[in-house]
Amino acid sequence: MRIHFFIRFHTNPGESLGISGNVCSLGNNDPSKAAPLSYFDNNGWHGTFEVDAAEAVHIKYKYILRINGHADIQEGGNDRVIDISKKGLHTIRVCDIWNNPAEYENVFYTAPFKNVLLKENITAVKKKSPRFFTHIFKIKAPLLKKHEAVCIAGSGVALQEWSIVEPLLLSRDDNWWSIKMDLAGEHLPMEYKYGIYDIKKKSFSGFEKGANRMLYPGTGEEQLTILQDGFLQVANNTWRGAGVAIPVFSLRTKNGFGVGEFADIALLADWAAETGLKVIQILPVNDTTATNSWKDSYPYAAISAFALHPIYINLEKVAGKKFADILKPLKKKQKELNDRETLDYEEVMRTKIAVMKVLFAAQKEELFKDEGFRDFFDKSKHWLVPYAAFCYLRDENRTSDSSQWKLYSTYDQASIEKYVSPRSKHYNDIATHYFIQYHLHLQLREASDYAHKKGVILKGDIPIGIYRYSCDAWVNPASYKMSEQAGAPPDAFAVKGQNWGFPTYNWRQMEQEGYLWWRQRFEQMSYYFDAFRIDHILGFFRIWSIPIHAVEGIMGHFEPSIPVYTGEFEERRIWFDLKRYTEPYIDGQFLNDLFGEDLVFVQQEFLDSNGDDRYALKEAFNTQRKVEAWSEQSGNKEKEKRIKTGLYDLISNVILLPAPFVKGDVAEQGKWFHFRISMEDTYSYKSLDWQTKHQLKELYVNYFYERQDDFWKTEALRKLPALKTATDMLVCGEDLGMVPASVPDVMKALNILSLEIQRMPKDSKLDFFHPHQAPYLSVVTPSTHDMSTIRGWWEEDKYVTQHFYNMELGQQGQAPPQCEPWISRIILHQHLYSPAILSIFQLQDLTGVSETLCSTDPRTERINDPANNENYWRYRIPFTLEHLLKEKHFNGELKEYIKASGRN
Repeated sequence: MRIHFFIRFHTNPGESLGISGNVCSLGNNDPSKAAPLSYFDNNGWHGTFEVDAAEAVHIKYKYILRINGHADIQEGGNDRVIDISKKGLHTIRVCDIWNNPAEYENVFYTAPFKNVLLKENITAVKKKSPRFFTHIFKIKAPLLKKHEAVCIAGSGVALQEWSIVEPLLLSRDDNWWSIKMDLAGEHLPMEYKYGIYDIKKKSFSGFEKGANRMLYPGTGEEQLTILQDGFLQVANNTWRGAGVAIPVFSLRTKNGFGVGEFADIALLADWAAETGLKVIQILPVNDTTATNSWKDSYPYAAISAFALHPIYINLEKVAGKKFADILKPLKKKQKELNDRETLDYEEVMRTKIAVMKVLFAAQKEELFKDEGFRDFFDKSKHWLVPYAAFCYLRDENRTSDSSQWKLYSTYDQASIEKYVSPRSKHYNDIATHYFIQYHLHLQLREASDYAHKKGVILKGDIPIGIYRYSCDAWVNPASYKMSEQAGAPPDAFAVKGQNWGFPTYNWRQMEQEGYLWWRQRFEQMSYYFDAFRIDHILGFFRIWSIPIHAVEGIMGHFEPSIPVYTGEFEERRIWFDLKRYTEPYIDGQFLNDLFGEDLVFVQQEFLDSNGDDRYALKEAFNTQRKVEAWSEQSGNKEKEKRIKTGLYDLISNVILLPAPFVKGDVAEQGKWFHFRISMEDTYSYKSLDWQTKHQLKELYVNYFYERQDDFWKTEALRKLPALKTATDMLVCGEDLGMVPASVPDVMKALNILSLEIQRMPKDSKLDFFHPHQAPYLSVVTPSTHDMSTIRGWWEEDKYVTQHFYNMELGQQGQAPPQCEPWISRIILHQHLYSPAILSIFQLQDLTGVSETLCSTDPRTERINDPANNENYWRYRIPFTLEHLLKEKHFNGELKEYIKASGRN
């Protein structure tokens, strides 16, 4: 069979098109082997390919844009299909329109919209296919309302000479509306257009916008012409929804166990449906059990990117009626934990794990006969077996740091599979983890299915990093750079930057593996979630990499990045002194400012004098990690904390950070550098002469804001397209912080929703971001889990609050000292009426409009403080979900606000 492909698409010099599909002649779905197309004219490309009809009944394909031979951009969608099952076909002509991946219509073909949010609007139109047809017309129309269908009219008898009295209706087939027609007797070219017809009212609603479409004659040899006409030209940016954000652990129910559980999501979905909310957004729910302490409450430090956290298990569902007696002795303990204001992480975990071990012992024979469990095990074996072995070895060795284990410190698949054999003496301990993960899977899947029935989707969260001592790092250490730490540069919320402690990714290794780990991770998430938030999406452009000897994030640099070369200093006629720029500049004045009454002690214990009032740190204290080790052994906590902070500042008082030499030439070593972030705030910089400071600042600006952007864009386009095409979940990105200029364009090109926060404008010239300025493909929110709530923020800085009150809220006079409900209400309305496709609120911000539901002290409503490495993630809402469902006045008020704003 011969297929002629024609695609309308204007290319620029250096650009070319290819086509990738599921047959040999189209590269067998390998984009790198995509078949090249030939330039046809200024607006089109074509290619002719021979296809074995027996090779594939349905040919699935997509076009790929190649730019200067360096970057490949796949078109949007994944739904181009040619049915070649019709007998007797030997030649087909396919006429396509390039599906720009940035077209926002593509969003409506992601899982949440297809499976939940727009599902009830799908109108089934079935038409009997004619026995003989020469043309198939296909079009996509994602936002038709219930009872609406696509119709077609045009010039010529077959297209009814533009008559819409009894319009020709198209049939709905998955993403496409299509109609088969016999145009053998028609004179070509023909003009035509699609329109909308209301089947229930039997009325024509109108034609699509724009010029008439054209059908041109073919070569004469084709027996069938397929026209895939892209999207119906109507307003496709009308869907807008609202949602609630709350960590699962923060949920409280009447019969809870001191922590929110997956089973509680059903009640939250009931409330969301009652008020018109369409999205439930949660924090990561993967297992973080590394230290068996409250420090494991940090949800972004998972020991497995696949395993779910045991703390979210509902014991009653696991026990069922048959084993309910096992739980009876726990009633008093359960009530005690559930009545607590905040989460007691350690006690809840101890209790639940102990009970699950008992339940496993009682149910293990049934478990291994359960077909559902066997299916779960087979699909999850690639991560479940290593995870169970890791947990067992962690507990046996009392550490998750595998380098400290006596046995199996280095992962070997064959050895571990033998180690977890059912014949092993510790198999029950291993299988307990299978048992826990199976029931977590069932409970989260049940909650997700229930939410879908209520018309509500679940939005998950993918952390940018993995825990250093995790199962993932143990299994595949080559995928991570263990000598580096990921974090974030300084900002208004963390002036010393953030050090998350995670190893950074070895992206080149992951690329060689076809991003298998990421694709498996997305597949795992798709079992439960319809959408997900990529935590710190900037990390796919470049990550803030901190050397292992540093504690504070301020000592990091962007990786990858183009460093500064010593020759650049010469070119710019900047005085260069390696020691002066790369070592801490310490004099008596600086020491006195930092240490005051502790000055003499610090000089004696930590410093060597170089004469002329200059000092250097002793070898034993010349890194932040060494200072940290000293402080942990010190007995005077108040004094050591004061001195530790000062020593950290001394160590970070540098202008340049040495970079690895990049040319592979030993002679290049010591000639490449990264600028220390916030260089102009260092004492070292301030001590330079004016001319040197001015010249250094120019090079600093070039380094951070000019030379890197195209490089980072290329890096993102090596990773994100491959990951984006691996899932049909809706993807949202947390694009906050020091955002490279290329980020918005890349996210827009890939239809990744941006995050817009009112008090964190991306335009440095603005004090606040107004929600009405949000792009359509974005999520707007007044606060996130990393910030204080609206009410908490209102009391933090009276000057900022006053400015916001007058300028953003348009209010006159003095701002109230507390954020009163009417103020929260105005902010809520600002976000609901935003053009953004999603407006999502922390539950605490929604209840801020109610005098009875909000907390007395708004400071208790904050979930995380990024500047505090010792933050205990333990916030629980102060009311039960059952009580929230009974708040008729509040629920009715919120429902009316959402409805009036036009959010579906």
